[in-house]
This record gives sequence, C-alpha cells and structure tokens, in this order.
Amino acid sequence: MPEEQWRVVIADHHPGYITWEQFLTNRRRLAANRTNNEVFAGPAREGLCLLQGLLFCGICGHRLTVRYTGNRGLYPIYECNWRHREALPPTHRMCLPAKPLDDAISERLLTAVTPLTIKLALAALTNLEERDKLISAQWHRRIERARYEADLAERRYEESDPSNRLVASTLEKRWNDAMQRVLELKAELAHFERQTMRSVTPEQKQQILQLGRDFPRLWKAPTTSARDRKHIIRLLIRDITVVKDPQQPKLLHLQICWQGGATETIKVRRRPNYPEAIRYPDAFVAKIRAMAQRCDDNQIVTQLTSEGLTSSTGKPFTASMIRWIRYRHRISRQSTPDDRTFTVSQVRARYGVSLWVVHYWIKRGIVSATQRKSNAPYAVRIDDVADRRLRDWVANSSHLHPASPTQTV
Repeated sequence: MPEEQWRVVIADHHPGYITWEQFLTNRRRLAANRTNNEVFAGPAREGLCLLQGLLFCGICGHRLTVRYTGNRGLYPIYECNWRHREALPPTHRMCLPAKPLDDAISERLLTAVTPLTIKLALAALTNLEERDKLISAQWHRRIERARYEADLAERRYEESDPSNRLVASTLEKRWNDAMQRVLELKAELAHFERQTMRSVTPEQKQQILQLGRDFPRLWKAPTTSARDRKHIIRLLIRDITVVKDPQQPKLLHLQICWQGGATETIKVRRRPNYPEAIRYPDAFVAKIRAMAQRCDDNQIVTQLTSEGLTSSTGKPFTASMIRWIRYRHRISRQSTPDDRTFTVSQVRARYGVSLWVVHYWIKRGIVSATQRKSNAPYAVRIDDVADRRLRDWVANSSHLHPASPTQTV
C-alpha cells in the first residue's frame, strides 16, 4: 500500500538498522537517481552541461537529453530525440547549444542568491515556523482531548458490572475506538511534523546568510566542479521548460519553476549562424550606398579606415571588399545624375557638335565638368545660363558643324 494511504505509522516501534529519516532519505535518493522515467531529473553527473535533467521541451513536453559533439565532446548540446525514437518527422526538433542556456541560468542564480534575498527568505521562514508552531499546538490539544476521552472511556469500562456483558462490550468498544483515535491523531501529527514543520536554528541561519555572501565566489571558484554546480542548481530549481519564439527563431523563453513553487520566464538569444554573423547591417549598406554616389572604391576604403571601421570579420577594408559589397547589394558605382548633369555624348547630341568641341569646352573651362578619378567619364553640369551661352555659341559660329554619326565616344 502506498505510504499516503497508511492509516497508522508508529516510527521506531521496533529497533532497525537505520532510522526512519535515513530510510526516507535513501528512498528519495534512489527515486531521484532513476534515469528511465520522465518524472525525476536523474543523478547529477560529471558532464559539463549544468542543466542536465532539468530541461523540458516546450513542443512535446519530454525531457531534453545531452549530447557532446566536436573534438572530444567540447561542444555539448541539448536535444529532444523523442520524435526520432518514435520515428516521427523531425519538424520543429529542439536542438540547442548548451553554453547560452547554462550562462543565462548561472547569471540568474547569481542575481537570485544574494544576502538581501536570503535575509527576506529567512524572515519568511521565521513566520512559517511560528505558524507551524501554532498548528502543532492545535494538534497537541486535539491529542490531549482524545486522550482524555480515552481515559474517560477506560474508567467507565472498569466501573461497569462484568456480569452485564452487553454494557461491558459496548463500553469496551468505545474504549477501543477512543484509543484508536489517539493513535490516528499521533500518526497525523508525526506526518505533519515530518512533511511541514520547518525548524532552523539561529546558528544555521547565520551560516545561510554567510553562504549568501560567499555564493558568487563559491560558484565561480575553479575548485567547484560541474557536479557541485548541478547539485546547487537542483536545490534551487525544480525544472525549466524551453519554448522557441514563433516570431524570432533565435529567441528562447526559459520558463523556470523554482523549488518553492514560484515561476518566472527569462529570454535567451542564441548566437546567430556564421553567415548571419558576418552579414553587414542595413545601416552600413546604406552608408556605402551614399558614399558610392560621390566616391570611388579607394576613396571609400580610405574614409572607412579613417573612421576606424573594419569588415564583418574584423579585417581592414580593401577595394575588392567594397566592390563585392556593391555587387552583393546592387550599388551602382556612378552617381545618379540630376537634370542638369550630362555625359559627353549627351552634350554632343544636345547641341549638335562634335566630340572634340565638347572636350574643347571642358578643357577651356567653358562648361563645368568633373571626373571621379583619372580616365573616368566626365560629368558635365550645364545650368540655364550656360545652356543659353552654348546655344548662342553654336548658332553664331561659322566653324561648328553637326557631328558625324560615325563618331563615337
């Protein structure tokens, strides 16, 4: 029969090899060390994963297992292989690197276990102890009342006439029921004290406060093994459910259930994949797009270097890198001309002159022209005043003739 269905428990009724408390402790330890069920976390082992046995999959509800990958198992991961065991499609399979999750929980523990929080917890424990003492006093009063009724039933039975068997048997039954009630109340009181009573001595409270002050140093100490950290975590956390954000796949929600029953959710962002990590942000691409309107690749490299910027991989920029960025994001090398900026061919067609006349105007400064670099095409800017002057020039000159259609730029 399960223990919770026992009606009477008389501890230490017979001498045993171990005490009742040791028996219960050993049974809980054996149950917690089981690895073939989904209820207990399993024993704390020597592996590097601090959350081994505490993580649950937010998709299927099964416990996440640990797998060590890489050279000599240097890269542990948490994964849910329930779908693989059940021969189901691996859609939305949970497979997470261990380090981001372990670091997030470690940081949360360091902020949770502080002298202030422990002092508040001890104050709450003191209140619970006082409440338990009041409840225990009520239990003792109930036992005293039941013992008085049992003694009264015993005296009535002893004072009865033995020759009157009917009365004697009735009084004996009442006496037995009263004694049984006393035993039941004692068993219930023992169960209450074993399960609910909280008692911490003042010396233990001072040790707990000192532990709160030394907890960060103890957690980060090189002499503290991974197995010791796992034991500490299991004393504070009951389980953790991992849920992926439906909008952001790289964002995880860790739903922590503390041993006291409180729950909270913290967010952990996974490290992006290598292609995503080296991808240039939109702000940088927009900066290159704006610079490409007025500078060539070498000038862009010079300006970026003067600003102390490096590539996404941490290397200095080169002209080939800028060309690749422009090619990848379809950034034109030439600036977009406005309504008053023309090429040499456009000026030639606009005024019906030869190629050499346009270059003569540029060389003499008759029109304003710029080059982004040597041997690059000219960008000729013609405003309304220059346009009227050039048209008058062409109309009044006896040496200018329409350009030949066989001439090329």
